[in-house]
Amino acid sequence: MKKKMGTEESKKIWEKNAKFWDNAMGNQSNAFHRKVVRPKVTELLSPNSTDYILDVACGNGNYSSYLAQIGAAIVAFDYSEKMIELAKKRQFKYLKQIEFCVADAASRESILTLKRNRLFTKAVSNMAIMDITDIEPLFMAVYELLDENGIFVFATQHPCFVTLTEKYMTPHSYYGIAIEGQPKKQIYYHRSMQDIFNLCFRAGFVIDGFYEECFKNNREIPMVMIVRLKKVKCSSLR
Repeated sequence: MKKKMGTEESKKIWEKNAKFWDNAMGNQSNAFHRKVVRPKVTELLSPNSTDYILDVACGNGNYSSYLAQIGAAIVAFDYSEKMIELAKKRQFKYLKQIEFCVADAASRESILTLKRNRLFTKAVSNMAIMDITDIEPLFMAVYELLDENGIFVFATQHPCFVTLTEKYMTPHSYYGIAIEGQPKKQIYYHRSMQDIFNLCFRAGFVIDGFYEECFKNNREIPMVMIVRLKKVKCSSLR
């Protein structure tokens, strides 16, 4: 599957799923996000009222609103125009603090259009890395948009344990469902942990925080991995 075709197909699917997803998440998100994803993401992100945060693939903006309630300023983006439209409606109380934008997380050029008159102190992505056709441009662009010592925290499905195929080492894509009843199956892009981490390192990041989180009754097989990246100058590593 070519990158452009993959991105366009994925975007069309999320345009179809946007309304369902917004309704399913509501104002508080579902139990999986509240209990499994958000606690450790927030711990590693450690947001505060002085932060200027980039929210990658923001969906209906629930985590952005959570950050806004802490007092942070946020630029939140998604490649689905419908999703951004719904996010603006749902999060109307916080539009003074949240700037919602349409941008493609698989395109460095698109992400760099979000550059404003100050660098971001932090960036975050909740359960979207596995939905993005090509994540190398994302890591490269986020590194460029972060202030010195800025951090990027992302949560994604655990590549070692969550996949619908028998392949682990070989990057590949497949169709799956995140929430029962969604109109269209979405495209998942599988990458090994090795591939994900090496892309982080290639962009210039170091990893200084990591969690593996389980869900419901299975406390031995993690469904999610949560990673904190830090922007560090090469000279400081010597």
